[in-house]
This record gives sequence, C-alpha cells and structure tokens, in this order.
Amino acid sequence: MAKNLVIVESPAKAKTIEKFLGKDYVVKSSYGHVMDLAKKDFGVDIENGFIPNYEISADKKKLVADLKKEAKGAEMVWLASDEDREGEAIAWHLFNALSLKKENTRRIVFHEITKPAIIHAIENPRDIDINLVNAQQARRVLDRLVGYEISPVLWRKVKPSLSAGRVQSVAVRLIVEKENEIKEFVSTSAYRITATFLVNGKDAVLEAELPTRFSTKAEAKAFLETCMGAIYNVIDIEKRPGSRTPAPPFTTSTLQQEASRKLGYGVTKTMTLAQKLYEEGYITYMRTDSVNLSDMALAKARDVIKETYGEQYSKTRKFTTKTKGAQEAHEAIRPTYLENSSISAENGMQRLYDLIWKRTIASQMTEAKIEKTTISISISKSPEIMKVEGEVVIFDGFLKVYMESRDDENEQETQGLLPPVKNGQELKLDHMLAQERYTKYAPRYSEASLVKKLEELGIGRPSTYAPTISTIQKREYVVKEDRDGRNRDYNELRLKNDKIAETVKTEIAGAIKNKLLPTDIGVLVNKFLTEHFKDIVDYQFTATVEKEFDSIAEGKKEWNKMIGTFYKPFKAQVETTLENADREKGEKHLGVDPKTGKNVYARIGRFGPMIQIGEAEDEEKPRFASLKKRQSISEITLEEALDLFQFPIKLGDWDGKTVTVAIGRFGPYVSHNKVFASIPKEEDPASVDFDRAVQLLEEKTKKDAEKFIKSFDENKDVEILNGRWGPYIKYKKNNYKIPKTTDVQTLSLAECLYLISKQDKPKKKK
Repeated sequence: MAKNLVIVESPAKAKTIEKFLGKDYVVKSSYGHVMDLAKKDFGVDIENGFIPNYEISADKKKLVADLKKEAKGAEMVWLASDEDREGEAIAWHLFNALSLKKENTRRIVFHEITKPAIIHAIENPRDIDINLVNAQQARRVLDRLVGYEISPVLWRKVKPSLSAGRVQSVAVRLIVEKENEIKEFVSTSAYRITATFLVNGKDAVLEAELPTRFSTKAEAKAFLETCMGAIYNVIDIEKRPGSRTPAPPFTTSTLQQEASRKLGYGVTKTMTLAQKLYEEGYITYMRTDSVNLSDMALAKARDVIKETYGEQYSKTRKFTTKTKGAQEAHEAIRPTYLENSSISAENGMQRLYDLIWKRTIASQMTEAKIEKTTISISISKSPEIMKVEGEVVIFDGFLKVYMESRDDENEQETQGLLPPVKNGQELKLDHMLAQERYTKYAPRYSEASLVKKLEELGIGRPSTYAPTISTIQKREYVVKEDRDGRNRDYNELRLKNDKIAETVKTEIAGAIKNKLLPTDIGVLVNKFLTEHFKDIVDYQFTATVEKEFDSIAEGKKEWNKMIGTFYKPFKAQVETTLENADREKGEKHLGVDPKTGKNVYARIGRFGPMIQIGEAEDEEKPRFASLKKRQSISEITLEEALDLFQFPIKLGDWDGKTVTVAIGRFGPYVSHNKVFASIPKEEDPASVDFDRAVQLLEEKTKKDAEKFIKSFDENKDVEILNGRWGPYIKYKKNNYKIPKTTDVQTLSLAECLYLISKQDKPKKKK
C-alpha cells in the first residue's frame, strides 16, 4: 500500500490529482457525503441540545469499508474535500467514519487543481475547521427540522405527499408573488412618435423620437396634422465623452446569470459543466461569492493581454466583494491557465470555459472610450423638440473581448454612428409614425434572474442556488415554460408626403421563453405557509438565518443555541396549526352545470388539480375530471371545465377492441386493449382522431416490444425486461436487479423467483 492516502470528493478530481503526485500517493474518492442524518426520529436529539445522529449512508457502506482498509495501511491520510462548508463537513464525516487518528490525518484545501496548488496544499496542511463544520451542521439540522415538522402538516391540511423546505419555500413565494403582480397589472397604451429624416439626399438617415407620449389616438393624430408642411432644423448637437468599465470576474451567481443569458443554460447545467471544468483542472473552484483575483492571476492576465491585444489594452484591477458575509475567502471563478484561451473538451464545457476566459481577461482591460451624441431637431409648426441619440466607440478597450448581457427585455439600444450634420441644417422628413405602445409588466423570473433576486435578498449561498431551483421544479411547485402569447391589435398613424394613413396592425403579446411559473399546488402551499408559518417564508427572517450561519462559521455563535432559539416557537406554531387550521382545498366555484344544475368547482384533489361536479354529500356521487397541462385553477373558465367531461372519448374499434382518448393523472393518453400511450404535450387531446390514436398505440407497442426480453407461461407476473441500466426482472409492479454476469436468455423462472426473494425486504409494521 502507498504511504499516503488522499481522499477527494469526486473520481474525476482523483484522476486529475493523481497525475501530479508521485508513487507514494494513492488518490481515492468519497463520491460526496458518506454520512447523513438518520431518517428515524428526525436524526436529531431535540431534547439534548439538537445533537445530530449521523449514520453511514446505505449506498456508501462498502465504499467506507474500502477506504477504511486503505487508511489503515497508510502512514498519512490527507482529507482533500472542497474548501467550502459542505467540503469541511465531508472531511469531518470521513475522519469519524474511517476512525482516523489526529496524528496521522491532515486536512488540505486548494481552489484550483494544478500541480503548484496541490503541492502547496500538502506543504501547508491544517486541522479540520470545526466552525465551518458547525455552520454546515446548523443548516442541515435546521432544514431537517423544518422539513420533517411542516411536511406532515401539509399532508393533513393541504394534500398528501407534499414537502416543504426552508429556502425552497421562499423561492416559491417570490415566483407566486411575481405571478400575482402580473395578474393585477393593468396595461395602458400611449402613442410614441418617431420620425425618419433624410440627410444629404437619400444617402443617410436619422431616426428621431419625440420625448412626449400622447394618451389618445386623437392627440397623436392632431400632432401629426401639426407637422404637415413643417420645416425641420438641427438646433443643437451635444457631444459628451463617456466610458464603460468591464464587469468583475465571475462569482457563482453571476456565472449562472450570464451563462443563462448568453448560452441559454439553466443553473443546474451551468454548475454541472463548471464542476467538470474544475475537476479536470481547467478553472478554479466554482462555488464562490468572491470577485478577487490572486496576484499571480493578475500578472498572468497582464501578460496575455499585452501579448494578444497590445499594452494599451491592459489595466490591472482589484475588485472587492460586496456581498455581505461572503463565506468564500478564495478567488473568483477564472481559468487556471489564463494563457489557454480555449480547451479540448465536450462542446458545453468549451462554451462555458470560453465565457469564463473572456470575462476574466476583460476584467483586466482598459475602459472603452465612448462619445455620446444627442441631436435636437425643431419643428417649425410646433414647440416640441425631437431627439436623436447615438453612441460611437472611440476606443474599444475591454469590448474587444467581452460585453456583459442584460436582463432587461425592454431595453432599447441607442443608434450607432450618426451621419454628419451641422447646427442649423435643414432636414427632409421621409415619414413620421405614431404607434400605439402598451405598458409591460416586469418580466417573470428565469432561473438566472431568480438567483440574482435571492442573492440581492441575502438568501442562500453559492452552493445552494442550483439545488434550490432544481428542488422546487422537481416537487412541481414551479414549472419552467415557454408560452406562445396572444395576438394584440394596435393602431399606427403614418405621415408621409403630407398625408396621414391609419392602419391597425397586430403584434404578439405575453409570449415567454424559459420562465418560471407557479403551479396550482405551488400557489396553494405558498398560501398555507404564508398564513400559518410567516417566519419560514419571510425574506428578512431567511436572510437573518443565513447571517447567523456566517457567524457560526466565524466562531462567533454556538450553532445548537441558534437552533434552540428558532425551534421552540416554531414547534408551538406547528402544534397550533395542526390543531386549529382548516383544511386548504384551494377551491374555486366556477358556476353551475347547465345539464344537471349542480355546482362546478375547481380544486386540489389527492392527485392534483381537478374539476368536481356536485357536492360530496349528494346522494349521487360527484363527478371528477383532471385538469390538462397548462390549465390552472385560477384561470380556468366554466366552459373549459365542462369540456373536460367530454373525456373519455370513444374513437372506434380496432381489432375488436375500443380505442379511447382520456385524461389521467399524468396527462392525456389513448388506450386500447390494456395498452396506454401518452399524447404529446403540444397536441390537444380533443383533436386526436382515430388514425392518430392508432399511430400512437403502434409506436408504444413497438417500443414495449424492444423492451421485452422474456416471460414465463407458468407465472405471467414474472417478466425479464430491458431498461435504461440493462436487463431487470419485473414482478407484480416491482423491479429487481439481475447480476451483470448472468445470461438473461438462459435465466429460468426458479432463478428469477430466487433473485426476487433475495431482494425482497420484509415490510416494517406501522
């Protein structure tokens, strides 16, 4: 065995580090956390100071045994998990799980996987920082208490199988409140006046705008009438020097935002790619809220810029972190080797690396010098003044490499280079437009803009943004959707050759792409939590908790005392809510069914949003129908609700059996002779005809046939099927593994039943 055992978090990182260390070192991976809170009794001893009860995760027992064996044979064990709180906790758990001794254990950290960084870490080891461990414990214990206490309340008072999380619930609240703002928003219209002037014949044009907006069509038309036969003169040319400075290097949240804007990546994809880049040694650690760059990186950036672009482009900058309580003391995200402007890797990694390289280099470049020009144009028949604004880049500076994107969807760019004009010069009007423009609501959150908002509020930290956004979508409290929008008419008046033409044009309003919207369940859970657990979804409270975690990490606060202060009133609130709160059905009365005269409701049922005709206490049982995807309780009309009861629709017979279209718990589907095929989400189930239904069923049958390997006449319940991870046994709705060395074609029924019996665990009594 090697003298030194180095334990890192991931196998990819282990491979990279092993290249830098000699034969005296063996590098193994823990594959993340090896211990977690026990499932039983919260995993926390509430009565005795909230002491956590950790146990080795079931899927890590063999791994821990192997690592323990390696550690026993090594002279020194180096715990090299990540340098944030989560990584510190992993190191601490490994120390305990492997029964390590302090005298032959060292904790090392590095924020980049390069040979100098690894050697430096080994030459400068430290002890496990128990304050960082306690900060992570505090977060884990608090989140477990909140989740385990509130979830049963939601099961009883809202709907079975729901769960709540501390930071996730606040994120859902933000999205619900944004949707409520949009629903309450009343769009108003005003007329915007623009004019196109010809300069020196038809060679060049100036696009001007009137700063004033007109409220009505009559006012806009009256202004255009005033401009008939008018003379237009340049009365002022104002030139102002300006500059633009580059954005700082990336933090976790700004990388997530910019990768979303420029590359269209969701936050989880961005972090997955960044993790790979880090583990393969291409970039520094990707979970950070620091914008600082090391002196070595600054010097290297300076050399690269001078060599590639010239000395006039180089300007060394030291950025300071503005985020309060920034937990990461290391660098911003940057390439480990700045001289490499590109890498050989998969496409997604290449594109993200390119973004990081450009942002880092641009941050150390000179400002862009800009000349802003404003031209004022008089109208002989009106006191109004029209304006033309343009911007010319005199020296590109950092813009040669990189320009930060913006979130504002409505932002208008100024004109570029303007044609030369003189004071007093007369301009010829080509045409003037008065267009009806509607006010727009603030856009819904994208994943990236939600991260930005959470960061602004001080909620969450670099390691929590991506998991939070992923969790609220997995729990189906929030969906990420595209919507086509609707056609909207607007008026346009056009003045040309002293004649005004009026037309009605059409534009698309309300279209969205990759935006986060709350589901009916999300809205209902948020309503319940804001009514009964105000602190849990309070922005200020959640941000304060984050600051308390920071104080624990700095050794200024005892973690279990902080939990105790929170838990006592919280537990009392849980008990009060269980005892006194009414069941939250999210019920909405839509009207009366004209056929039966019974009330029609939209509400949340056991399996999600549904429509109910009739009352529970009626002699004749109520009828139910599930809502279609993209239908919501808050927006569905009585007519749309009644349309759902046209299902199931019988389309005809095929091979002596009926083909049916229906809507179920998991969406619309077609069925025939116990074969069920989902209808694609972009298709309206009401428009699916017999031929299309047969096509969907044939596709499903073909897919199932490819999945099928073997069955047994003696026991029809046992089947051998081909799955995503290879062959497996299906028996009475349960799946069972087949050892990889087994020839599935020769597998007998007796052997299958033996494998089933070995894997079946006796059910625990309630």
